[in-house]
Amino acid sequence: MALVHTSRDGRPGREPQSIPGMLAADHPSISFEFFPPKDDAGESVLWDAIRRLESVRPDFVSVTYGAGGSNQDRTVRVTERIARETTLTPLAHLTCVGASVAALRQVVGLYAASGVRNILALRGDPPGDPGGEWTAHPEGLNHATDLVELVRTLGDFTIGVAAFPDVHPASPSFEHDVDVMVRKADAGASFAITQMVFDADSYLRLRDAVAARRDLPITPGLMPVTNFKQVARMSELMGTPLPEAVVQRLQAVSDDPAATREVGVQIATELADRMLSEGAPGLHFITMNRSTATLEVYRNLDLGARTAASRA
Repeated sequence: MALVHTSRDGRPGREPQSIPGMLAADHPSISFEFFPPKDDAGESVLWDAIRRLESVRPDFVSVTYGAGGSNQDRTVRVTERIARETTLTPLAHLTCVGASVAALRQVVGLYAASGVRNILALRGDPPGDPGGEWTAHPEGLNHATDLVELVRTLGDFTIGVAAFPDVHPASPSFEHDVDVMVRKADAGASFAITQMVFDADSYLRLRDAVAARRDLPITPGLMPVTNFKQVARMSELMGTPLPEAVVQRLQAVSDDPAATREVGVQIATELADRMLSEGAPGLHFITMNRSTATLEVYRNLDLGARTAASRA
């Protein structure tokens, strides 16, 4: 029987589950990432996607902050609502962008009051220019490692962090990125999720280099492409290069939306199958608040059957 916790509005809910425990299961962990809607219409679209994806029983879901840490209030509200009103386990995003330590403590308190116990601790991108120079809030924190350490002092949370298979835009080297991942683990992080992956070898190289030094499961982020211009822009902002083979396949059908979607789903399915076959603990789908392409990849991989077989 599931344990019960009570949220701040007095309504009973399920006891939050540990994400590292999910990642250690015999079947691949499946999770979905949404972004905060800008208005009520966008929120309606988001909740439609959440309800559709809830049907495949993902291990957890998350809601990002907007670019440069924007839409924080809506992110917190949507995450709280997921915890209270759905069967899903929420992973709460938290960034250092524009926030004092006092403000960060307040946000963590809001999450805790809603029964949220899994937090993804991120430094975040500079406001207005993701590739610009980072400047911390005068009373804030400078690194994700600092944020991990802060969250550890505030309660019994499971803490995740970001990983960058293609090297962080501000990093001098791959080796430095591996050192940073180790420091995050030493600070208290127990799992990591990557930026969107389009090169399985890059993911596997980072996973193996970190695993040689620390036990830190790293789940690849996967985005089924449905709009080439959109993903190219996201790639530029994140500093995640698109492999030439991927670019060629998408450019060949860029004038045909239906064909672009079909090829995007094929690429995501191929990447996911390769990474899972190489031992990835799961897949973190970047949904862009849409459900159909993500569900198609899920079904192509027969993930429901894999999960059922491992539980039998």
